[in-house]
Amino acid sequence: MANIDDYNASIDAIRAIADDKALEPTMPVDVFLQEAENLYQWSMMDVAALATIGITSTVINELPVRAGACREAQSRWFKDRNSQLEAQRLWAEQSPLAYALRDELLHAFRYAYRNDTALLARVAEIAEGSTHADMIQDLNDLSVLGNNNPVPLQAIGFDLGKLTQSATTSDAMANLLAMANGDRASQSETKKIRDKAFAYLKESVDQIREAGKYLFWKNENRYKGYVSKFWADSNRQKTTTTSATPTD
Repeated sequence: MANIDDYNASIDAIRAIADDKALEPTMPVDVFLQEAENLYQWSMMDVAALATIGITSTVINELPVRAGACREAQSRWFKDRNSQLEAQRLWAEQSPLAYALRDELLHAFRYAYRNDTALLARVAEIAEGSTHADMIQDLNDLSVLGNNNPVPLQAIGFDLGKLTQSATTSDAMANLLAMANGDRASQSETKKIRDKAFAYLKESVDQIREAGKYLFWKNENRYKGYVSKFWADSNRQKTTTTSATPTD
C-alpha cells in the first residue's frame, strides 16, 4: 500500500494511543523507518521459526503498514513545520516594507487632512497601537479612509494607487502573519500524531527484534538482523571515543 493508505488504515489505532505513551523519536525518523523496512525483509526469512514463539506472519506483515503510517505522519508534521518556518522568513523580509507603507500613508494623511479636525482625529485613532496586528489593520483602515476622502490627498499630489496597495498589503500580511505564528493547535496535533505513529511502529519493531534475538541468540548470522545498526554503531563509537580518551 501507499503511505497514505497505511496511514488511513492505522490512524484510529494511532490516535487511540494515550498521550503519555507518545514517543519523541530518539534517532532520525528516516533511519528508523529504513531499519523497520529492513527488519521486515529479514524477519520474513524466519517466519516459520518466529511463529513458534508467537510472532506470526500477521504480526510481521503489520510492520510495513505501521512504517508507512509513520512515514506519512512524519511528512505531514514536517510540512507543517517547514511551512511555518518559510512564512517566518517571508514575514521578516516583507514586514518592514509594510510598516514603511503604513508610515508613509500616515505622514501623507496628517498633512492632507490637517485642516479637517474630524479626519485628523480619525488618522490619530488609526495610528494608535504598535503591534503587528495593529499595522495590518492600519493599512486597511487607511485605504478605506483615503478612498472615502480622496480630494485632499489629490491636492497634495498623493498617488491614490497606494490606497489599493495598502489594502492588498494588509490582506497579504494578515495571511503571512497567521502562517508565521502557525495554528498552534494544528502544529501540536500533527506532532502528537507523528510521535504516536512512531510509538506504534516502535512497538512492533521492538516485539519482533526481542523475539528474534531470543530465538537466534546462538546463531550470529541470524541474530545480527534483529539488532539496530544505528544503535550498534552509536554504542561502538562511544566505546571507541571512551577508550581513546587519555586518563591522568
